[in-house]
Amino acid sequence: MSVLEELVTSLLYEGYALYPYTPGSAKNATPTPFGIVYPPAYAGGSTFDHLRLECRLVEPGALHAEVRFLRSTGDGHRAVEHRLELRVPGEQAFAFDGLSGRARLRIDGDTVRVCVHNLTEVPEGIGRAEALRSSLISTHVVVRVEGGRFLSPLESGCASVNTYPVLATPEDDAVLGAAIVLPDHPQLAAASRGSLFDATEIEEALLLHVQTLSDGEREAIAAGDPKVAEMIERAASATQEDVMRLHGLMQPAEPEIPGEQEAVVDGVTVRRGAKLVLRPRAGANAQDFLLEGRTATLERIYVDYDDAVHLAVTIDSDPMQDVFRESGRFLFFKPDEVEVSA
Repeated sequence: MSVLEELVTSLLYEGYALYPYTPGSAKNATPTPFGIVYPPAYAGGSTFDHLRLECRLVEPGALHAEVRFLRSTGDGHRAVEHRLELRVPGEQAFAFDGLSGRARLRIDGDTVRVCVHNLTEVPEGIGRAEALRSSLISTHVVVRVEGGRFLSPLESGCASVNTYPVLATPEDDAVLGAAIVLPDHPQLAAASRGSLFDATEIEEALLLHVQTLSDGEREAIAAGDPKVAEMIERAASATQEDVMRLHGLMQPAEPEIPGEQEAVVDGVTVRRGAKLVLRPRAGANAQDFLLEGRTATLERIYVDYDDAVHLAVTIDSDPMQDVFRESGRFLFFKPDEVEVSA
């Protein structure tokens, strides 16, 4: 599986099921809320019966596009995946078990457009849950150009609808229309153990949550959607090392970067390892004031792009000090919020 394919697959199932993942959970009563192309009778206001991706070419080439989406099937969030290939500019109709529509790829000068329309007929006045059964869910579009290159959609001035396009490859030969806002060249975290479906939730927290599920919850999940059951099994097998790789930590900058080895506090030059007394200033958050008067060890010194100095410390009286030091979990104070310990 290519890097781009893996990224799109992960995005396709973002929000597909939510913790605790059991079929009877109220928040799993409807499919993912992202990237929906509703039937025309339900669309209006903040809902759309179409998607339009626009982007611009810097260098022309052979164009082709792909549309991927989920279609609701059965009860709850369960869905099946569909994929449409637009290998040359033109229009293609599609129909899947009562869901119908059309997709079109076209080029006008240096502007490329992909449009996806839901043409499914449903009764007027239906509710959202019923409309979702006739919707394209988590709709994603990938446009590729062979031998050419795209301008960043974030800089092109193009007007897309119901999608958020970004450059998707290092060569800038693919644009991804995503259902959530992303930067150019998005990447999956190297430490990730695979999609957990749960609407941009923190992966580390979800792995820990999954491992606390009761036997009854696991049995209910296993009897439900096979995709969710497989994900739960994979998440439950995560080791302590897997979880720790997901644990956020701040990597120290290179030693030669100015300002990292020492800082000036009230006219005194301090280095890493110095003892400081914490004196949070007015306007600091409440947690900082709980540390008033505590002695701390200066672990790191960071200088940001505005040349502001940030002192990363651990608290000497904290029994977890060594753990925080080893894992790179620091508290941050400005030089005017500390005193050099006598």
